[in-house]
Amino acid sequence: MTESKSVNLTKRATYELRQKIIHGGLPGGTRLFEVALSEELQISRTPVREAMSRLAEEGLLERAPGGGFQVRSFTLRDVTDAIELRGVLEGTAARLAAEQGADPDKISEINILLDRLDRCFAGDGDQVDFDAYSELNGQFHARLADLCQSPVILRELERVKSLPFASPSAFVLGQAETARSHRSLTQAQAQHRAMVQAVVRREGARAEAIAREHARIARGNLEETFVADSQASDGVPGLSLIVR
Repeated sequence: MTESKSVNLTKRATYELRQKIIHGGLPGGTRLFEVALSEELQISRTPVREAMSRLAEEGLLERAPGGGFQVRSFTLRDVTDAIELRGVLEGTAARLAAEQGADPDKISEINILLDRLDRCFAGDGDQVDFDAYSELNGQFHARLADLCQSPVILRELERVKSLPFASPSAFVLGQAETARSHRSLTQAQAQHRAMVQAVVRREGARAEAIAREHARIARGNLEETFVADSQASDGVPGLSLIVR
């Protein structure tokens, strides 16, 4: 097997296994067996083994007693801590970007994303294009974080965002189409623009504070989609891993 083919198979195995986990196909505590997974995914054992190691690094798997891996379970505190950590890292990234001064061309690209996000609210009444918002929101957060130009911060941010419920758009698709969810996303979009404004004006402390407050919206959405609704995990990737 060539090296490039091995790498591609490992990527495929990692993706397929990750999808199974975050969409509830492999509940928390499930012991994973290399041979069985290899047969199920129709991928040789070595890429499957590498995939499990990668997902352990991401935090979706953990070492099982006696060896091998099992799917991790999470508590509600784990989730809120992960969201809080994302806010801290995004806040630090925003502050550094403001203090350093951001590339005007990159700011222009981010403003285009913000305009596209605005159009997600263009429907009648409280209607929101949740699918488009989720995709664009993820792009916005990635572009804004990139402005800090810190490989260390970006690496740690990617690590925490790899947990499905800690990503910026984790709870967007799980929200019911209610007036409350519309207000939540409208508030989030206002904070998006405020963060960019603070970065452009080189107001580091303000940019950091807004970014950290912005992440707390996700905690409110968590309560809406998980605590108040026992069926919420059906619509939010990764929530099936959280122990009630």
